[in-house]
Amino acid sequence: MRRPPSLRHTRFQSPTRSPKGHHPGVFGLANALAREGRLSPEEYAVWRASNDWYDAHFPNPTATDPTVYDPHLNPGAAAWFRPTATEALARVTPYLRILRDHGVPCVRLESARPGRIVYADAYQVVAVAPQPGRVPQGRT
Repeated sequence: MRRPPSLRHTRFQSPTRSPKGHHPGVFGLANALAREGRLSPEEYAVWRASNDWYDAHFPNPTATDPTVYDPHLNPGAAAWFRPTATEALARVTPYLRILRDHGVPCVRLESARPGRIVYADAYQVVAVAPQPGRVPQGRT
């Protein structure tokens, strides 16, 4: 019997914070390896083809809203796959393999409520998680 799809959003990210204070996502981690010239020719070809697919099929939130990742307006904003983005989720595997082969930790997170949604499309949401100790603004 086939399992029903999860109703949880999914994110792949570093388990540790970057010097800027955020947890880089799977694409940022893999892109850093490529930028640093650490990929073999075979890995580079897989990374390039994967990035090309996402560029062609996946909207870029900053093209719609350049402020979506603004650290002052949306501190800690992070992209999450929607539960229905099955093809986009399946295409993360090559990135995870490259990260694993380079000893770069990457964890999978799932959440029904990733935070305050600041951007949404058919495949993803960008959400700002509640900050510990901060009182949400708005209704009381």
